[in-house]
Amino acid sequence: MSLAETIYRTMFVKPHPAGYPFIGGALALAIVLLLIWKPLGIAGLFLTAAVYYFFRDPVRMVPQRDGLVVSPADGRVISVTPHQSLPDDLSEEDENATYTKISIFLSVLDAHVNRTPIGGEIVKTFYYEGKFLNAELDKASEENERASALVKLENGKLLGFTQIAGLVARRIVTNLEAGQKLETGERFGLIRFGSRMDVYLPEGVNSLVCVGQRALAGETILADLNSKEKQRMAKAI
Repeated sequence: MSLAETIYRTMFVKPHPAGYPFIGGALALAIVLLLIWKPLGIAGLFLTAAVYYFFRDPVRMVPQRDGLVVSPADGRVISVTPHQSLPDDLSEEDENATYTKISIFLSVLDAHVNRTPIGGEIVKTFYYEGKFLNAELDKASEENERASALVKLENGKLLGFTQIAGLVARRIVTNLEAGQKLETGERFGLIRFGSRMDVYLPEGVNSLVCVGQRALAGETILADLNSKEKQRMAKAI
């Protein structure tokens, strides 16, 4: 892909509908500032462009093979931790099983539209009004404001994922509800202004991403339910 194509695909895309009020408000402010003083108006237009960029909703090429788990968010993989329990708000559905938790940190420069990591039926959702700690901290998974969902897979196993608000993020948008059936890579919400996503892989499923790796929502493969490949490791070179 050429540089021009990369820039076009990254920046010149439709925004998520949740961003329309913010984009419209920033544009209205820019117009008022232009009437007051042109330099302020130009700054307002730059602000409008920044808000538009934040709410961008790029088209993604979602892998279509059974068993693939894709990233639910753009960002950097900050931890891959085996032998974890589901969050307390979901654990009653599967109290004794353990999971591999993959955590992805979204900066304010990342696209914030979230996508389902795998297709299946939503069996439970939960919203918790918590704190706004730095999303890179481990305790953010337990103490921050978050929205969790549990998916029942075709093989009967469960996979969980959680949207977590961060230090700057103050609003989680989600449209998931119990009984809903979703496809892999389907849009389901966003988190405004920096955040984190946790994915809980079923027991026996290894992560195919490494700490420090960049992920793209709907495209980067986090795991393969039908593969016995060992946990991937990496080193910076």
